[in-house]
Amino acid sequence: MRNDEIKAIFDQQASSYDERWAKTASIREALHFLLEAVFAELPANARLLCVGAGTGEEIAYLAQRFPQWTFTAVEPSTAMLDVCRDKAMKGGFAARCKFHEGYLESLPGAPFDAATCFLVSQFILEPEARTAFFRAIATRLGPGAILASSDLAADVDSTEYDALLHTWMNMMRVADIPAAGVEQMRAAYAKDVAILPAERIAAIIEAGGFDEPVPFYQAGLIHAWFAKRASGEAP
Repeated sequence: MRNDEIKAIFDQQASSYDERWAKTASIREALHFLLEAVFAELPANARLLCVGAGTGEEIAYLAQRFPQWTFTAVEPSTAMLDVCRDKAMKGGFAARCKFHEGYLESLPGAPFDAATCFLVSQFILEPEARTAFFRAIATRLGPGAILASSDLAADVDSTEYDALLHTWMNMMRVADIPAAGVEQMRAAYAKDVAILPAERIAAIIEAGGFDEPVPFYQAGLIHAWFAKRASGEAP
């Protein structure tokens, strides 16, 4: 799936996105709770880069917990970024945010202290391009900066994957995702999402300019890692 096609899908879903996934909030909340621990030793005035920020859920959580942090939200979907901006305004932390409509390649600015990238790189189907994506993040981070990243991960050729995928789809039905939407996601997982074994994704992150990634969270198909920018990577 091309970037413009992905953007169009998220533009269409933006206004109802948070409501649609409301019943899966416990998955996000657990990730954010552990994310706070991953970022616990960042400076009091840390600058965070949020790649593929979507509606800004992790920004809203961290902004409330760390009142001096500032955030740069990078998001190609105009509609999703509008929701993110509105959420920041209503939450009272918009003054600490910059909203960049587009991709990393067009992002100016000095090195960041940390970055988030949740359920983004899985849409990059070519491994070389996926590695380049993480390298683009690494080059925008300062020395010792931390990346927290999550993606769908599994060995799709294993017998366990069939059982896990079935359970994952059942979870979506329990969360009141319409049946047509569930089937659309099942089809997308097969051709538009690069679901790879967790160790393969970790290797891609490392090849993109980070130390060995540390897995810190899993919920169903979602896996998350943190990794420091490799010392040889220049900001």
